[in-house]
Amino acid sequence: MTEFSLAFDAVRSTRIVSPEGVRPGLVRITDGRISGVYPYDSTTAGLHVRDVGSDAVLPGLLDCHVHFNEPGRTEWEGFETGARAAAAGGFTTIVEMPLNSIPSTTSVEALKLKRHSARGRCMIDYAFWGGVVNGDAAAVEALADAGVPGFKCFLIHPGTDEFRMVTEEQLRSVMPVIAARGLPLLVHAELAGPMEGAVDDHADWRSYETYLRSRPPAAEVQAIRMMIKLSHEFRCRVHIVHLSAAEALAELRQARADGVPVTVETCPHYLCFESETIADGATEFKCAPPIRGAANRKALWRGLRDGVINSIASDHSPCPPHLKTAAGRAFWARVGRHQFSFAFSSGGLERGANAWIHAGRYGAMAVGRARETSGIRRSQRSDPGGIRCGPRHFRYRGRMDGDGEGSLFSPRRLALFGRAIFWQGESNFPARSGLF
Repeated sequence: MTEFSLAFDAVRSTRIVSPEGVRPGLVRITDGRISGVYPYDSTTAGLHVRDVGSDAVLPGLLDCHVHFNEPGRTEWEGFETGARAAAAGGFTTIVEMPLNSIPSTTSVEALKLKRHSARGRCMIDYAFWGGVVNGDAAAVEALADAGVPGFKCFLIHPGTDEFRMVTEEQLRSVMPVIAARGLPLLVHAELAGPMEGAVDDHADWRSYETYLRSRPPAAEVQAIRMMIKLSHEFRCRVHIVHLSAAEALAELRQARADGVPVTVETCPHYLCFESETIADGATEFKCAPPIRGAANRKALWRGLRDGVINSIASDHSPCPPHLKTAAGRAFWARVGRHQFSFAFSSGGLERGANAWIHAGRYGAMAVGRARETSGIRRSQRSDPGGIRCGPRHFRYRGRMDGDGEGSLFSPRRLALFGRAIFWQGESNFPARSGLF
């Protein structure tokens, strides 16, 4: 990564990524903030222009689904290393999940502890989802009052003992409260029923095919069907995280047509990899829900291009190497490669620009601006490595830690990543993730 300070007023490139495609242009910076994108040959009299040639200039990416594991499992990944990996991959804002930290972010006290852990260590902008682990509506109200931008729940065992799955009955207790606050409920949508008996007890767990059969598409489809029903009943915004099973796309499309407030994300690993090419024993590909076949991957791309899938998120969730190489069924079922997410999904800038423009129009990992986001917290790090350029029109609806002016991003620095420059925010690029 090559960094350069804001000792200039504009950046010129033959490849500015916008909703209209990749085009020549000039990015103007006024008082340290992005003020607009103009034609390549715009008048620059009196301006100090940084000409980056054919290096691509893109808006900074926003990832609404990461696990940084601090406090409690900082040796897995903490805010300092996680934020640096995110920045290396072009992410300038993340929203962190309520697990796998200890304690999980299911109370105001745990939220305060996580905020304290991040302060001074997170070089990019951030927010924290709250967790729903039971039917305690009062706990949800308290977290909403404390400024979380939404909530996350699991419909199946989450893989750690500190965070618990919820039942439909418990969701019926908390969804009216979440709906009344206008916040989204993010859902790990798998149900255990279709998994029961899917794999013989004596199956070879070194085989990827065994793991794939153990989490069939029906587990996702039935869970999503239940959440569509509850979203419709309570008019609660529901966001399905890390969709793997393309079989659910038809029902999601119909729900959207019926006015149900449901959105969905998928992940780079589902868009890039195929079960047919995963070797036995290749535990680095284990995630939940699983990477499925080639036809499924292509269907997910169609869903993204058609707008049924609203966003791409990384689900970055690293762990120590020994947890990925454990014997039998015990190895960790998540992936961690934040710095490569954009490269994985783009497959080269020219091919990938359209995909990421879709992610910007419809997504939370946005090539484009994140609409007035409730709860995104400004980085409090003054490290010159910070990547912060923010649009003046972004304003908080949620709380900050009392450090400033109310603009969403703290403007400091652009960064050059190999052949791409990322900036935070541009006023004409809409995002429709449904989350913000």
